[in-house]
Amino acid sequence: MKRPILFFLAGLTLTACTPHKTTDNQQDELTMLIGTYTNGTSHGIYTFRFDQQTGLAVALDSFALRNPSFLIPSADGKHVYAVSEMNDSTASLSALAFDKQSGHLSMEKTLPTQGEDPCHVSTNGKLVLAANYSGGSLSAFTLTKDGNLDTLVANFKGSTGGPDAERQPVPHIHCSQFSPDGKYVFATDFSADRLLRFPVGADGKSLLPADAAFGIEDDSGPRHFLFSTDGKHAYLISELSGKVTVFSYTTDGKLEQQQSIVADKAAARGSADIHLSPDGRFLYASNRLKEDGIAIFAVNADGTLVPVGYQKTGIHPRNFHITPNGKYLLVACRDSNVIQVYGRNEENGLLTDTHRDIRIDKPVCIQFVR
Repeated sequence: MKRPILFFLAGLTLTACTPHKTTDNQQDELTMLIGTYTNGTSHGIYTFRFDQQTGLAVALDSFALRNPSFLIPSADGKHVYAVSEMNDSTASLSALAFDKQSGHLSMEKTLPTQGEDPCHVSTNGKLVLAANYSGGSLSAFTLTKDGNLDTLVANFKGSTGGPDAERQPVPHIHCSQFSPDGKYVFATDFSADRLLRFPVGADGKSLLPADAAFGIEDDSGPRHFLFSTDGKHAYLISELSGKVTVFSYTTDGKLEQQQSIVADKAAARGSADIHLSPDGRFLYASNRLKEDGIAIFAVNADGTLVPVGYQKTGIHPRNFHITPNGKYLLVACRDSNVIQVYGRNEENGLLTDTHRDIRIDKPVCIQFVR
């Protein structure tokens, strides 16, 4: 039986549905932002209305921007910060004004990242950070009071030292995250097989040089990193080793390794993204290059992980995202030119393909705005 496919056209004029509430007052309808690579038919960022009860998406609008491979909305949903992942001096970070009802985006300001191939963005509402992969650095920008980009205030280089002569010969910074207490930023120092810790200024508007580093297993290639919702644990997916490293986290900014567990059993050296379910009971990690799919783990009370399943996906599942209500997991399959929508079993964490594909050329990033 042929699987139904949802096609969306840029510039299509649509009437947005009126948001409605669930019994727990959580909004069913989300605005979804999709970042893409623009070396094919995509031309930038696409916005959709996504119903987190039914799993259906409706196209809203689009905005032309070169290679917006990663983006993040501001906490109030009024701005979007998006990289242009370029391998030259045109690599940049843009602030865009965003109307979450219409899905319309408009340019506010663009600044160079001073590092090639920016591939990740994070913010605390006062700073915006861009991880520059080929540039091997972390760029920090201040924000104005109204949420626009202000000034590049810091650019810190990563290091080398990992044993992979092909993948780790020069510095690569891949991801940064603010600590739960807001006092630190942790960044993945890919080529040195470690996490760097940067103190945040007391006003939240400055980033100081790294004051600590936390090493992991050689030949790991640390990529994406996140904290648990209770702030007591942190989880790292490493691209080269294909392992998830579990850390305990203390309020004095210390990480202590608890566990290292394989997510990529095919040893493809292409692990990518990592997310926890909203209830914190399950962790998911994407793997590429061989046996492309999502590894699924149950989270124990002490933060450690137990494998519970593996969901094969389309080709090259780079970024993925879970809806706020935990009902759906959406996967951006870059080389299949599709976003796959999976239903998520909240009891066992397993995924089921809903066959409600969203066809779009080279999708690489998914974000939701309530």
